[in-house]
Amino acid sequence: MFKTLRNAWKIPELRMKLLFTATMLLIYRAVNVITVPYIDVATLAAYFNSTLSNTILGLYNAMSGSAFSQATVLALSIQPYINASIIIQLLTIAIPALERMAKEEGEAGKKKIERITRYTTVGLGLLMGWAYYTMLNNYSASYGMSIITETGFLPAIVIILAFTAGSALTMWMGEQITQFGIGNGISVILLVNIISRFPANVNTMLSMTWWHVLIVLVGIIAVVLFIVFINDAERRIPIQYAKRVVGRKIYGGQNTNLPIKVSMSGVMPVIFAQSVASLPATIFAFTNPSGTSSNGFVQMLINAFDSHSWFYAILYFALIFFFSWFYAAVQYDPVEISNNLKKNGGFIPGFRPGKPTADFIQRVINRIMVFGAVYLAIVALLPIIAGNLLPSVQSLAIGGTSVIIVVGVALEIVQQLEAQMLMRHYKGFLD
Repeated sequence: MFKTLRNAWKIPELRMKLLFTATMLLIYRAVNVITVPYIDVATLAAYFNSTLSNTILGLYNAMSGSAFSQATVLALSIQPYINASIIIQLLTIAIPALERMAKEEGEAGKKKIERITRYTTVGLGLLMGWAYYTMLNNYSASYGMSIITETGFLPAIVIILAFTAGSALTMWMGEQITQFGIGNGISVILLVNIISRFPANVNTMLSMTWWHVLIVLVGIIAVVLFIVFINDAERRIPIQYAKRVVGRKIYGGQNTNLPIKVSMSGVMPVIFAQSVASLPATIFAFTNPSGTSSNGFVQMLINAFDSHSWFYAILYFALIFFFSWFYAAVQYDPVEISNNLKKNGGFIPGFRPGKPTADFIQRVINRIMVFGAVYLAIVALLPIIAGNLLPSVQSLAIGGTSVIIVVGVALEIVQQLEAQMLMRHYKGFLD
């Protein structure tokens, strides 16, 4: 990785892209420390650490680089854009007009989809900003003062619009990095947000015993190597194309393959599973800010849905499998793949075109989906298991989701740099 960056730095075009990306990220981190007016940040941080860290808001806080718990301008970070992208992607499958726009209208249709996604991002930013303000406004707990220092229409508008503007600015900066920098802009911003929490983890590790630190470091290295290995793993289905005579030329006859990655759905099943599994704890946190209850049954539910409990781990595991299957069903349509092969004169050796080919592809996808779900579950559940076996590890804000994102985005950036250097090499060779 470092060798690739060093070689890319020697190329003027790539050096400008790297500098542009670094400049945008510095601006982003600078804006990310500006707090929203009318909010007591110290009280909010205390409330968050005591009650909300094990809820879905804890995931938002990790994705925003701790900006969510500090009520900065960029507290919503990339969440509105990610949610808008997922919503539009699902609607593209459900609504024929959007599907035609995405598939049949080419580049113009993609630009329309991107424009719709931007408008949806702003709308979700307003909605999430209002929800965040409502949560802060309704807060009254044992700290002796409310989080919002001034109430009224004007402070409410300022707070909501500040959060919305921050989400729109994040979306714009991500698009600029994608267009003029290196890597996918939103993914790079997410990577920087997660890495920004590492210094706090280092300080926490300094207070642990040496053998706990050694176990954590060995575990992180092993998980990173495991993720790198699975990230490149794929099942290649052999494809053979029949020969066709067009005029005096013969087309086809070559052998190729249909690659299906083991991690076909990326990290999205883990994010969705964590969001759903944390939903009960989020409801308990809003309805019971103290985190305790005199009702024995309610307290049992609160303890069961704690992010460090074994019941939560089992539920998390089952949800990862469900969302992995869901994303595999959304991303891959065996019937469509089979029809495309048939139209282009391709076939899988040993299977007739049509339904037999579609059934074979579906069986392969189901098997790979199981391996992919097991991989995601292992990485996601390791911090929970380690936290239960070594209580001191629970204080580390290292989740399986964060590790997968960091490694995946880093590999994507390196691959893009290598591809651009290879393209420039061939271009110079041809010139």
